[in-house]
Amino acid sequence: MPRLTIVSRMAKYSPQPLDRVFAALSDPTRRAILARLEAEETATVSELARPLPISLPSVMKHLDVLEDAGLIARRKTGRTVACRLTPAPMEDAMAWLARYQRFWTESLDRLAAVVEEQP
Repeated sequence: MPRLTIVSRMAKYSPQPLDRVFAALSDPTRRAILARLEAEETATVSELARPLPISLPSVMKHLDVLEDAGLIARRKTGRTVACRLTPAPMEDAMAWLARYQRFWTESLDRLAAVVEEQP
């Protein structure tokens, strides 16, 4: 089974929002889409797909995963679908990571102090 399918299923069916966010962020194509949306307020699906080396249906699957994780919102106007970032899920992920960053920073600071005390 291709990796996209496994990760997509993990992201789509996980009951925990944070799990869906991290699963969505695990793919470089989805991270590239998010980076593009960070640089531009909105972009159409076609604009997002243009620089990617994958088919439009594959891009749509990636967008489904990102939308299910709450990382993007899509709006259809006529035949055009525009996408934009939605920051709340990423902020939740950053808060979760910050807790562990504090733990590791404190642990490494203690280790550095012990090493500096050694002759």
